[in-house]
Amino acid sequence: MIRIFNHYMSLRVITLTLLEAMVLFQAMVLGYEIRLFAQELPLPAVQAGLFTLVMLLMMAGLGLYQAQAEPFRVTVQRVVIAYGLTLIVMSVAFYLLPGTYVGRGVFALTSVFAVAGVLAVRLTFFRVTDLGLVKRRVLVLGNGAEAEETIRFLHGSAGSRSIQYAGLYPVVADRETPEGERRLNHEQLLRTVKDLRVSEVVIALRDRRGGVLPLRQLLDCKLKGVRVMDLTSFYERELGMLKIDNLRASWLIFSDGFEQGLLRDMVKRAFDLLASVVLFTITLPVLLLAMLAIALESGFPVFYRQERVGRGGLPFTILKLRTMVQDAEKDGQPRWAGQSDARVTRVGRFLRLSRIDELPQLINVIRSDMSFVGPRPERPFFVRHLLEDIPYYDVRHSVKPGITGWSQVKYQYGASVEDSLAKLQYGLPPFFRTH
Repeated sequence: MIRIFNHYMSLRVITLTLLEAMVLFQAMVLGYEIRLFAQELPLPAVQAGLFTLVMLLMMAGLGLYQAQAEPFRVTVQRVVIAYGLTLIVMSVAFYLLPGTYVGRGVFALTSVFAVAGVLAVRLTFFRVTDLGLVKRRVLVLGNGAEAEETIRFLHGSAGSRSIQYAGLYPVVADRETPEGERRLNHEQLLRTVKDLRVSEVVIALRDRRGGVLPLRQLLDCKLKGVRVMDLTSFYERELGMLKIDNLRASWLIFSDGFEQGLLRDMVKRAFDLLASVVLFTITLPVLLLAMLAIALESGFPVFYRQERVGRGGLPFTILKLRTMVQDAEKDGQPRWAGQSDARVTRVGRFLRLSRIDELPQLINVIRSDMSFVGPRPERPFFVRHLLEDIPYYDVRHSVKPGITGWSQVKYQYGASVEDSLAKLQYGLPPFFRTH
């Protein structure tokens, strides 16, 4: 993991993105060269750049840029859907910007090279990188459930690629232990770090008061180049999430997050407006086709309006394409919408998979109810229960909800309190760091 603009980003994902960007760009160039080999034409930099950008955005929106490899069959499905959406967006771009037009023959060749190239890169990349590089050796300093959970994570497949469990250094958590015994325990830390060739120390300890932590020895470790991290920061870096079980209010207070300011708000609002208007214009044909498909399958209305909780806990009406049968909650009892919900129509299932059902929310962004990027808004009925069951759940209401976000990319549709907890843990880091 590397940190860019206060965000932990996987070096593996960054490398994969750059490789695929080169493949997509070169696919358009090869399409030109093969189809128009007899003509001396300049390099199609604009067309190739636009195609690369749109394709990468579609792939990112469909959750293809994750540190962990998924089944290849699922990857093929997502890449094909991303290409289909890219084809529609590029067709609209050709109409609005004639200078970017690409002939059908060129685009057909580009499509073959692009899809085949991306799949080949992914198949090779994940196999090669799974062979492993030099791993960081992690010493767990602590005791109890937190230390045990951290050790299980280090032994598991999620953390085995770039980090390695070096050992456990138990800390005497009983403040009634004689000071001499506690000091002896502390002084042995440096020798343990040296003997085990430790490169990182992770503090997995719930109670840190009363001289429990060997502060001087931890400082010496840091001065010798050994990284010292608390458990919250460790999981944020490795998993891109803030585990609520390990999160303390002090960490939220003293970390550099949720920075507010007039300039920041103005820039974010300008981006929301520009991105929403442009995307709405480009995807309007897709939206119209989706509306027609919904009407033909299950009639009107094609839109779905529902009350959600926004910034500051204030309610607003969200607008989506209807993906369920009419009167899905005819008894008036709110229900979680699952990924395999029987109430979802055939057209609705495709719209959910491709995220097309979210497009009308661009109107909510233009109206300033939502932001382009932010935590997904939830219904008031569920929010009342989630506030009781999940610590820090109301933190997400300090920013505007968004159409998309890290939790939506990393996690499926929420269908329970446990799912909401997982989405909150994924959703907190990016919005905490950027607001």
